[in-house]
Amino acid sequence: PVPPVHPRDKWSKKMDFLLSVVGFAVDLGNVWRFPYICYQNGGGAFLIPYTLMAVFGGVPLFYMELALGQFHRTGAIPIWRRICPIFKGIGFAICIIGLYVSFYYNTIIAWALYYFYSSFSGTLPWASCDNPWNTPNCTNYFGRSNVTWTNSSRSPAEEFYTRKVLEIQKSGGLYDVGGIRWQLLLCLFLIFTIVYFSLWKGVKTSGKVVWVTATLPYLVLLILLVRGATLPGAWRGVLFYLRPDWGKLLSTAVWVDAAAQIFFSLGPGFGVLLALASYNHFHNNCYRDALVTSAVNCLTSFLSGFVIFTVLGYMAEMRDVEVEDVARDKGPSLLFITYPEAIANMVGSTFFAVIFFLMMITLGLDSTFGGLEAVITAVMDEYPQVLAKRRELFVLGLITVCFLGSLSTLTYGGAYVVKLLEEFGAGCSILAVVLLETIAVSWFYGIQRFSHDVKAMLGFAPGLFWKVCWAAISPALLAFIVVSSLLEQPPLVLFGYQYPAWSTSVGHLVGASSFVCIPVYMVYKLVWTPGSLKQRLAVCVRPEKTTRDAQAEAL
Repeated sequence: PVPPVHPRDKWSKKMDFLLSVVGFAVDLGNVWRFPYICYQNGGGAFLIPYTLMAVFGGVPLFYMELALGQFHRTGAIPIWRRICPIFKGIGFAICIIGLYVSFYYNTIIAWALYYFYSSFSGTLPWASCDNPWNTPNCTNYFGRSNVTWTNSSRSPAEEFYTRKVLEIQKSGGLYDVGGIRWQLLLCLFLIFTIVYFSLWKGVKTSGKVVWVTATLPYLVLLILLVRGATLPGAWRGVLFYLRPDWGKLLSTAVWVDAAAQIFFSLGPGFGVLLALASYNHFHNNCYRDALVTSAVNCLTSFLSGFVIFTVLGYMAEMRDVEVEDVARDKGPSLLFITYPEAIANMVGSTFFAVIFFLMMITLGLDSTFGGLEAVITAVMDEYPQVLAKRRELFVLGLITVCFLGSLSTLTYGGAYVVKLLEEFGAGCSILAVVLLETIAVSWFYGIQRFSHDVKAMLGFAPGLFWKVCWAAISPALLAFIVVSSLLEQPPLVLFGYQYPAWSTSVGHLVGASSFVCIPVYMVYKLVWTPGSLKQRLAVCVRPEKTTRDAQAEAL
């Protein structure tokens, strides 16, 4: 007797799927990481390696993952039974990485929510130095002519972020992170509540929520772009952002940065595209979807560069310094210190602050939806007999785990934990996982077989370009990034705090803990398969006939 197959959920509308994919791919990284990496690596010249890496690496993998999900209609763990069973550990590794990311990513959204709440006031709390949390180092230079800016000077926005939102002065570093900041705990609780009620019923609910969370950021970006373009000094910022430095193209680091940026931005291999595409109709044109959504993602990155840099130019004009001195902040602090500071000194600052942080919250939320949906779909498809009817309970359990895991990032020294997890939780390990995934599909499952699957769905087989990228170019690029990121590891620093040596070891353990699932599962699979070693290997790399295939043939 064949067990009953539960009819799989479907997206209500095609647009729900597209917006979910765009919402996942476009996140905070597009707004702060891309502009920063772009100006650091030669401005306009950087667009050349970026485009090449997208065309030969990012987009082919994006397309591959959408096609795999749509054809096999299952999540990241059980799909390996149909591709190459010995690689099933990849599915578990992806879920663990997804968990690590959910431990810190939502805390960044919680900070944005705290700012959002603080923005509802006549004068923004980070506009002046007259607050209880300010120190004598606080220097407000807007609208003053004779301000001396020294190395110890701190802007009111920086002190608001570090001393009021994070209260990082109460922590002595990673040794002593201190207690939990209860206001942030409340913010995070609210964020997770929104996430739960968006995901609990599956794509029927999340497909509706993304209509707001995926479109709102574009509206806000346009408003901020118009506002930024009309500020004095805006052109200085744009020049700085795009002035090409062709000499940079000769350094390997630039190409590594371009490749890493496109992979992390599009997010192939995180199991998310697989999960989202698995709720599509079988004959949906996922080729066109892949091209459209990845183009939208890259253009968003490029556009947000203008939003950020027009404002940096304005600040350089006000401080009477060069743009590079203003643009020193990298990472989230660009969004939590530099940009809010500029907003505080515009006409209508409250309005711009409210929409800016609303944009940050919505940018983050739908990326969280994607990351968690990948884990939910993978686990529920792996254990359907237990979980099929209990989705709401399972999602509640998962969100609770994420919430408890996030507690360390809500302490006074939580920002240090966030940076550590961000650096090691998903960095090198996810790239190594994607590399193995590509090799498993291209070399073990086989390009011909995969092309045949695509033809069954779309009516046409992928062209030579795609096959060459899948089989050779994309894996080579990934291997290139993995090796260079392993070799070159800069010391971690945050707010002048040097991370101790042991924290790097902890980071490597966190990174290895997800990847180790792959070899462990391979050994387990080989040991439990009967027969001689040669027979075992043959069985372990051959796709299994699943109950669904048997049913389909019976029909």
